Amino acid sequence: MPTAPEELIQHTADFIRAKFLHEGSGHDWEHIRRVWQVARALARQTPQANLLVTELGALLHDVADWKFHDGDEEAGPRAARQWLESQQTPEAVIGQVEAIIREISFKGLGVATPMSSLEGELVQDADRLDAIGAIGVARAFAYGGHKNRPLHDPSVPPVQHESFASYKQNTAPTINHFYEKLLHLRERLNTPAARRVAEQRHAYMEQFLAQFLREWEGQDVAEL
Repeated sequence: MPTAPEELIQHTADFIRAKFLHEGSGHDWEHIRRVWQVARALARQTPQANLLVTELGALLHDVADWKFHDGDEEAGPRAARQWLESQQTPEAVIGQVEAIIREISFKGLGVATPMSSLEGELVQDADRLDAIGAIGVARAFAYGGHKNRPLHDPSVPPVQHESFASYKQNTAPTINHFYEKLLHLRERLNTPAARRVAEQRHAYMEQFLAQFLREWEGQDVAEL
């Protein structure tokens, strides 16, 4: 007998929380919890959205991220299916959640990444909002440290990746990530509500980068 929707959401949240509670790259339980909360809020403003699919997509969107599974783009959909089948979830729901996980990732500035469902658009917006602003800055450097990347190297220019393969192979300094992805997320959001939230977060990142580069060059102490 399939698990009731409320129980399925709670079981999935408990499963993901246990799995990611002490993760240190910025893709931890708190990131997933925030994405879940924002996606749920967006779905509740969107009557035609399937709330169950949206919540499951948000909770499972990082269940086996390709970045931590040797670039395997199907690791996430497989892991989500395995979990949802263990909860006797209807096949139609599993397929929709798999599609969200398969499509959600940013794949390079030169690569279009449309979502095939309304629920996917909501989860993608929630995930991208968590990649910008103050938390986005913190997460970028947490991931860079996790991957042993330098903070900044002016001799390494940002790259507009024209393919997902190129993007996956990127090992550039963390500051480049802002110019290669984070500063472009505002314009790639799907919903008006997410775009409104993004305005202030985007402005914060621009202010941070301006201050970072001033300090990097010692401009703020040049006249001491």
